[in-house]
Amino acid sequence: MQERRTSLRDVAQAVGVSVQTVSRVANGEPNVALEKRELVLAKMRELGYRPNAAARAIRRGSFRTVGVVYHSLHSVGTHRSLEEISERAAESGYATTLMPLAASSGQAANGAFTRLGEMAVDVLIVILPAPFGIDEALQLPEGVPAVILGPPLVDGVATVDFDQDVGARQAVGYLLDLGHQTVHHITGPPGSFSAASRFDAWRDVLAERGRVLPAARPGDWSPGAGYRAMRQLLAEERPTAVFAANDQMALGAYRAIIEAGLRIPQDVSVLGFDDIDEAEMFAPPLTTVRQDWGLLGRESLRVALEMERGAPPEQVQLATQLVLRASTAAPAG
Repeated sequence: MQERRTSLRDVAQAVGVSVQTVSRVANGEPNVALEKRELVLAKMRELGYRPNAAARAIRRGSFRTVGVVYHSLHSVGTHRSLEEISERAAESGYATTLMPLAASSGQAANGAFTRLGEMAVDVLIVILPAPFGIDEALQLPEGVPAVILGPPLVDGVATVDFDQDVGARQAVGYLLDLGHQTVHHITGPPGSFSAASRFDAWRDVLAERGRVLPAARPGDWSPGAGYRAMRQLLAEERPTAVFAANDQMALGAYRAIIEAGLRIPQDVSVLGFDDIDEAEMFAPPLTTVRQDWGLLGRESLRVALEMERGAPPEQVQLATQLVLRASTAAPAG
């Protein structure tokens, strides 16, 4: 026997409200208290309630819910972007449904898209830090406006990302302009979009200016990776300038430099990327490239909600900013 489809009455009884209240929430009507609306939406998800597909198409946005797919909260950028999306969505009368991925893979992402497509989600935001395999094409849910936080990968899909190339070029160019003959680099992890862009920019700027290209030192975004990479570098040669692919690795590099009896920036200039809150509290304060994660979250939500209202997909590229502090200087001598 076919399983009975969950009805509005089922949801109403489970929450302890009237069928009319559940109907108002389902239709996106404003005259329901936010707390009660969230309870009803949560119960709809729990019971697997979903409207008739044709009816949903007619009243798009009725559930007033933003779905967000992400892999890890360990990233400073992901955490800040999620905070901004959730806060701004609430200000606009939308709830936020978070769907974490067990693995950064196309299969995991597509599974999350399928689950969200069956839930009361009106728009979808995907935080995509790394590419998937060639056989793992993204299968975004049909009929749900989607925005990817990352570079353009899928034709016709909206994206919002920082201009990684320009930011990294500014960083490397600034160190060369100070008089350093070359710049060493501690990279992000293999497969990361942003790490690859920063590496390419570092390599290209040195080549364009006719400078020696030293071996890049592999990292994984963590302070420990920066520390190990810097220790190895100092054991082999004496760099005057280091560009770390993020601020956390720059922090690890600081420790290795200080343990070696060297001074920042008198002996070694260090430049990071991200401008985390702690960057200005480093000793000395860290010169870095700022990425406004709050703006990234706001822009992704703006694009998604405008698409819900019928706007075409956008490819938005946000500017970065070189923030000059005390960790960089002209080379000694």
